[in-house]
Amino acid sequence: MSSNTADLLIETTRDLLWERGYIGTSPKAIQQRAGVGQGSMYHHFTGKSDLALAAIDRTAKEMRAAAERQFAAPGTAVERITVYLRRERDVLKGCPIGRLTQDPDVMSDPALRGPVDETFVWLRGRLARVLAEGRARGESGVAALDPDSTAATIVAVLQGGYVLARAADSTEPFDQAVTGVLGLLSAPPPTGRG
Repeated sequence: MSSNTADLLIETTRDLLWERGYIGTSPKAIQQRAGVGQGSMYHHFTGKSDLALAAIDRTAKEMRAAAERQFAAPGTAVERITVYLRRERDVLKGCPIGRLTQDPDVMSDPALRGPVDETFVWLRGRLARVLAEGRARGESGVAALDPDSTAATIVAVLQGGYVLARAADSTEPFDQAVTGVLGLLSAPPPTGRG
């Protein structure tokens, strides 16, 4: 049994989790799509939960690494956040991590829920740091914003945009949500009345 088989099983499980969720991803479906037998699967993983954890963990790490490349790039806070929000996504499939929050079996299992929660905690924290950097530089639009609450808002808009797009079977609501939050970030700070 090679590590290629384990990798194939993880990649297949990632795809199935994104398409069907944990409940709809059976060991038999994984084996059939991967083209491997039951013995191969259980040689590498103790069961569905163990394989799902490896798949969720890989997805979470890849998502964080991709986002980090955009957040660490040069530019203003709003420019970096814009690149992150406008990057190419399969909007109608939804967020591969965000969709797992709707799966009761994932949310009730601390091990499976761990990488999901960790990813959202990381994302809110990383966005808050980007915003705090912009605020410290006095960048227009973010100078008056609270980094933590604004970061939570951005993540909520992004995840909500996926939901709206899936409900409408159109990327338009997602694009509108992203455009809306970026407009709020780019707005000049309010002036006091005097």
